[in-house]
Amino acid sequence: MKPNLTTVFKPDLVKANNNQEQIKNIQEDVANLTPKIDEQKDNDFLESIKNAIGDVSDGQLKSAELTKNFELGLENDLTKVMINQQLASLGFQMTLNVRNKVLTAYKDIMNMPV
Repeated sequence: MKPNLTTVFKPDLVKANNNQEQIKNIQEDVANLTPKIDEQKDNDFLESIKNAIGDVSDGQLKSAELTKNFELGLENDLTKVMINQQLASLGFQMTLNVRNKVLTAYKDIMNMPV
């Protein structure tokens, strides 16, 4: 069972004389319901970039496979095909823009006087 505010806040237990303490307890209970952010592993920058490029490549391969299956009549869901094509296109455009920004930053650093 997923906890929610109704399981944390029990109206029948509310007493009028201790409102601030009850509010504090409810806030603490709600804070405990929120998911905790796990510590990220120490991946280096190059590994992260490699994984991101691999994900974009996988998306393009999946899109190409779905398009081929649709053309062959094996896939009937045109919406799924079009959405995957758009996702692959956006991923490639984002990768290209990141590459361009990195190259611009590299050129700016190389042109700095020392």
